[in-house]
Amino acid sequence: MDEATMDEATSTISRRMWRALEPFHAVTYFVAEVREALDGTGLSGFWMGYFAARAAPMGPVGPAAVSALFYNFNPAMVQRALPEAWTRATPEAVLSARLHAVDEALARIFGDDLRTPDIAVAADVARTAAEAATCGGRALAAAHQALDWPTIPHLALWHAATVLREHRGDGHVAALVAEEIDGLEANVLSVAAGASTAELLQQSRRWSTEDWERASTALAQRGLLTTAGALTEQGSALKARVEDATDRLAAGPYRALGDEERDRLVEIAEGLALRLADGGTLPFPNPIGLPRPTAQAEPLPEAEPSTSSSTARTSSP
Repeated sequence: MDEATMDEATSTISRRMWRALEPFHAVTYFVAEVREALDGTGLSGFWMGYFAARAAPMGPVGPAAVSALFYNFNPAMVQRALPEAWTRATPEAVLSARLHAVDEALARIFGDDLRTPDIAVAADVARTAAEAATCGGRALAAAHQALDWPTIPHLALWHAATVLREHRGDGHVAALVAEEIDGLEANVLSVAAGASTAELLQQSRRWSTEDWERASTALAQRGLLTTAGALTEQGSALKARVEDATDRLAAGPYRALGDEERDRLVEIAEGLALRLADGGTLPFPNPIGLPRPTAQAEPLPEAEPSTSSSTARTSSP
């Protein structure tokens, strides 16, 4: 396999893995069980729960660090949640509540199908990838990777999906920083690329119309957007560089898997993602920029030789 073909295969693998695994993690943000459980710890409202739960693996971290790491939220929005959240609940209590709520939500959605051999297989393979992730310079991924692993297979799969999505997200932020695109501008570019809508991102990230217009003007002055807010040729090239870098930086964990393991993981995860989409658990469009899952029959392209010959891990029932 020549270098260009290998780069294309790497991008295909890591991007398709994200599309397959992200929905299983993303139930965290769209089910009532998690909101209710976090409220039960003393947190107040969806966004206080969101910032506290996602940041909790790092301990009682403050708003400046969270704004920097989460990147595309208005810092004033983060400041309304932190550090007050830590006066209401400890990080340990928040993490416990989140995990138990995810367990309840997945049981409601999938029922007895969570106890099938496929879930255990997917959990074992995804855990191998998540544990192989190199997390230097990736604070969110490192903090989640260091948590104790759930022993129940579907929760181990959820945790692996969480580690892998934070690993990818940390790399995405690095790619944006390298291109001198700030968090607000990243939102504007996502809309211009068709990944989400301005209304949805402005509302969910709390950017005002004035903020949005200011960022759009700055991007237009750089030649990245037209005055109508569409990507220019230069803007399209920059967006492609960011996405390609994100895919490349996210590919490392999957090199720990053999081709058959990767194919099986993506097959199972895509099936779960389809059920989540078809059942209405996940909205489309969404602030994550996650596209609606579609059935995929073709195998992943062959990757670089596996760096390990992992064997299946036995998960506790």
